[in-house]
Amino acid sequence: MEKEQYIASGILELYVAGSLTEAENEEVLSMMQKHPEVLQEVLDIEAAVIKLTKAAAPKNKISFKTILDKLKGTDSQNKVVTLNNKPKNNWYNYTGWAAALILGGGLLWMNNQNNTLENKITEIQTEKDFFETQIEDLNSDLADSKQIINVFRDKDVIGVPLAGQAVYPEAYAKAYWNKDNKTVYLDLAGLPEPPEGKVYQVWSLTLNPLTPTSLGTIDNFISDDNKIFSLENTNESQAFGITLEPAGGSVSPTLEQLYTLGVVEKTS
Repeated sequence: MEKEQYIASGILELYVAGSLTEAENEEVLSMMQKHPEVLQEVLDIEAAVIKLTKAAAPKNKISFKTILDKLKGTDSQNKVVTLNNKPKNNWYNYTGWAAALILGGGLLWMNNQNNTLENKITEIQTEKDFFETQIEDLNSDLADSKQIINVFRDKDVIGVPLAGQAVYPEAYAKAYWNKDNKTVYLDLAGLPEPPEGKVYQVWSLTLNPLTPTSLGTIDNFISDDNKIFSLENTNESQAFGITLEPAGGSVSPTLEQLYTLGVVEKTS
């Protein structure tokens, strides 16, 4: 049905009066949202009804004090109180108030429907924002994964397995050292979560004499899901080791807390 036919059908007047079914009310709300002309017509009808209601309301009201004064001025033989300006057309007045009551109910229902609609729109927007955030996170994870795969496949990257040591023989890790960009990538999925107040610290080692150089601490080990980390390494490393240290790291490695160790194979 075209909006002009819809407006002329009389359904909008019934909507304002609150005489439609729930399904019909939802249909009117839908048309109001789609067509500004329908919404304006509803507003015009409501304005006309309010104007009619005001016109139908009694204009000359008799106060209680006036009635009391009349009673006091009446003699004992005359029990009839004559009141001037008696409202006329009572049926018209009652009709006006009934229309106002119906209009008020219709407006209250429409307000509730609008609130429900606003709540639904808010819920949809919240879900939309959530899914957009999820998509952004997935895209970010995908980009990180591609970068990691490229690192692992790079022919110039040196892979160094790090075996578990006495303090935790089940531990394992692997370092991927790219000498060109001076970066070492660490796969630490084989390490247990550090206890509270402790962090893993990564060391670059030269073997003769044994000289450790700190590459940094892994402060976000627990919160990182893939357990892949990268650290700058400008050293001529001959081995890599990982120890468990107090938060903030240590100047020299705590050998009693050496979790993994691996030697860099010589390349020809």
